[in-house]
Amino acid sequence: MEEFELTFLPKQGIVEKLKGCVFKEMLDIYVPVSPKHVALRIRKSGQKFEMTKKHPVIEGDASHQLETTIPLTEEEFNYFEGCVSGMRISKRRYIYEENNYTYEVDVFQGDLAGLILVDIEFTGIEEKSKFVVPDWTLAEVTQDESFAGGMLCGKKYSDMEEKLEKFGYQKIHIQ
Repeated sequence: MEEFELTFLPKQGIVEKLKGCVFKEMLDIYVPVSPKHVALRIRKSGQKFEMTKKHPVIEGDASHQLETTIPLTEEEFNYFEGCVSGMRISKRRYIYEENNYTYEVDVFQGDLAGLILVDIEFTGIEEKSKFVVPDWTLAEVTQDESFAGGMLCGKKYSDMEEKLEKFGYQKIHIQ
């Protein structure tokens, strides 16, 4: 399946927008352990389990990818989880809706606490090209590989701090 997506760093105002929004706890496990961007992910999202592989349709364009997802049973997820160490990310995913768009707001937990990324998926290139960026976003980081899940694994907020400061991003905490 083709995926059209943009990723943003939000401004501090995102905290107010998320009040009352539903969220789910997520655990992403990327395999294999590698210093390069890893394309294979095992995910627990609430009580849903899956394995996903993504790769760009056009090399160097992270906003347009082919995505293959296989549903897993809890038993299969637990097996994979037991086989992999070190490449994990815990986050809360909030669903926020505005102007007929649905935003997936990932609030990272643990060592990445303070980092928030916002994804928006589109039905196609045309819809993506017509999108007007909301004023509560700080910077688009879709093409910056260091914000991809597989690259964030094993990092701490302090590892990202210098890069985040270049965008003017300030640590955001949501209770």
